[in-house]
Amino acid sequence: MRVVHALASLKFTPVGLVLLGVATVAVYKIGDSATPWLAGPLFILAVNLIAAVATNGVFRRQMALLVFHLALIVLVLLAAVGRLTYLNGAAELTQGESFAGLKQRDAGPLHPDRLDKVSFINEGFDIAYTEGPALDQIVNRVRWRDTRGEERVGEIGINRPLTLSGYHFYPTSNKGFAPVFIWRPLQGEPILAAVHLPGYPAHAESQAASWHPGGRRDDIWVKLEFDDVLIPPDRPSRFRLPDNRALVVRSGDIRHVLQPGEELALPDGVLQYRELRTWMGYKVFYDWTVPWMLAACAVGVLSLSWHFWRKFASTQWNKDN
Repeated sequence: MRVVHALASLKFTPVGLVLLGVATVAVYKIGDSATPWLAGPLFILAVNLIAAVATNGVFRRQMALLVFHLALIVLVLLAAVGRLTYLNGAAELTQGESFAGLKQRDAGPLHPDRLDKVSFINEGFDIAYTEGPALDQIVNRVRWRDTRGEERVGEIGINRPLTLSGYHFYPTSNKGFAPVFIWRPLQGEPILAAVHLPGYPAHAESQAASWHPGGRRDDIWVKLEFDDVLIPPDRPSRFRLPDNRALVVRSGDIRHVLQPGEELALPDGVLQYRELRTWMGYKVFYDWTVPWMLAACAVGVLSLSWHFWRKFASTQWNKDN
């Protein structure tokens, strides 16, 4: 009991708060990769609160107050567990491409990685702009199979994600053009690939990228050149492909302009420019504790309201002088 009373002491509380402050500064300075450091101080504060509830008879005599503190304990524990099991990531998918993994990821050390069970297809998107231009609305069409194996189609948006196996996929304003190629090397099997050009319109002046097909010694540099004003600033518009879809292709000393469907013979193979598509960037989020934290918050608010209602209901507000 001495240990329990020591853990319940108010002198122990500042230790957890100081450590929580240090961990918060670390997250601010280092980034999301330091968020698991928050778990330790949160567990310390949860133990402090549990010990206080166990040793203080006031909580056992006032049910509403007891329920509030139990909800608070659950909330702190869930916050700690969430920092150990979360995932934040990013992905890019060409129109018609199936999800096969993340481009960037940051996850807690105890994250239950189930991304290998997730699969969906980016069927394309519609993006509307207002004058400015300013982003107005994103609608991304996706196709996937549900838990029963049935094919489903739907539309997602910035605040309306696709949720699969606990992972939430949000389309973002990061999107652009993706020329699709077939590379036929002199030796080996043909390769079908899409090259994601820099995001548009954020990088409208630099629509170029390098691609390294398997089996090649040198990169292939490609640039999309067009004069179309795709997103005019003086009126509402929608994201679209340019009318002129010619690509400048450079490999070593060879420079050529390809239209969709045309081929370029290189010393080690043939490059065919099939078509121009789009690509969409996704934000990926996983934290199974969020709905439980909301439930704990609701219980805490209701129990505290019950406590104060009982306290003030027993007091006469208007007294005659």
